[in-house]
Amino acid sequence: MYIKMKNKNKLFLFILLAIVIIESLSSCNQKTSEVVKPFSMTDSMMKLCTIDTARIMDVKNELKLFGKITPDNSKLANIYPIVGGSIIKVNVELGDYVNKGQVLAVIRSGEIAQFQKEKYDALNNVAISEKNLKVTKDLFEGKLNSEKDVVSSERELDKSKAELNRINEIYSIYKLGDGASYNIYAPISGFIVTKNINLNEQLRADKLDVLFSIAQIDEVWVLANVNETDISKVEVGYESKIQTISYPEKVFKGKIDRIFNTIDPSTKAMKVRIKIPNPDLLLKPEMNATVILDFSEKKNMVAVKSEAIIFDKSKTWVMVFKSRSEVETRLVEVYRQLSGITYIKSGLKTGEKVISKNGLLIYDELND
Repeated sequence: MYIKMKNKNKLFLFILLAIVIIESLSSCNQKTSEVVKPFSMTDSMMKLCTIDTARIMDVKNELKLFGKITPDNSKLANIYPIVGGSIIKVNVELGDYVNKGQVLAVIRSGEIAQFQKEKYDALNNVAISEKNLKVTKDLFEGKLNSEKDVVSSERELDKSKAELNRINEIYSIYKLGDGASYNIYAPISGFIVTKNINLNEQLRADKLDVLFSIAQIDEVWVLANVNETDISKVEVGYESKIQTISYPEKVFKGKIDRIFNTIDPSTKAMKVRIKIPNPDLLLKPEMNATVILDFSEKKNMVAVKSEAIIFDKSKTWVMVFKSRSEVETRLVEVYRQLSGITYIKSGLKTGEKVISKNGLLIYDELND
């Protein structure tokens, strides 16, 4: 009885194994019968993707410099004191806009009183010299003196007039008036960018500091420092992008218009000057500025749009497009990415077409 049961179990296991083998063979036959369709970009894929052509381009690079906004020297006026005295009025503050001819401050000065005395003396001397000349000419006509006396009187009159003219020129240049007060006038229109004067201050006659500086800032300069290692990369005419802390999202543009071919001993750097239009007056003197300088490395390389570059598995790839049904995943070596352009060191030839937009979709389709 035991032997019969054992034989039945073996038969059952054999039948079960046979069923599993048959099903496996059936499944394999079904899979081998399926047809693997070749890859081809559909119309919707073509609409999503952009095809770009690899081309030879001049290799660009960037250099970051740091500097400050300064006024244009040709539009800057420094005002120095011509006399000492007491400051009795200050009409402007730092940052104020002033018009040409506006009174900035008033000084009460004994030196101005002295100028006034000299002017009265000069006027008096001219009047006396004119009278003396008239008397001398009358005597000469009456043959009571010589022609030499007339010439001498004429010279005295000329000398008196010259002194009066000198005093009048001083009055005209410094716009002096009557009394002991001296007005400081704005020589140009612009903004007060320096102010070294305060009410009731006693101003010394030998003080050489600037009292006021007035600048027109519709166009400003950036003076940027160039390290010694980067001097060879800088040339006049290079395009520059300027950014400031005050306007982090705004980029100002200008060009290098001058290179100062000396090294500043305090910074160990060479300065370059960049002119920037400033019609909205956003840039203020003494602002810190970051300068991004675009320059050429003076060599050519194959380049594509940076959108075409795919980074995966610690390598860089591009999708080379030959036709809808022939798209190659190509390994490339990148030299540099800059301003939306990627320069290719190896792996791609000029004239080859690459997918520059949504190439990752095709990459995933082919390589998953």
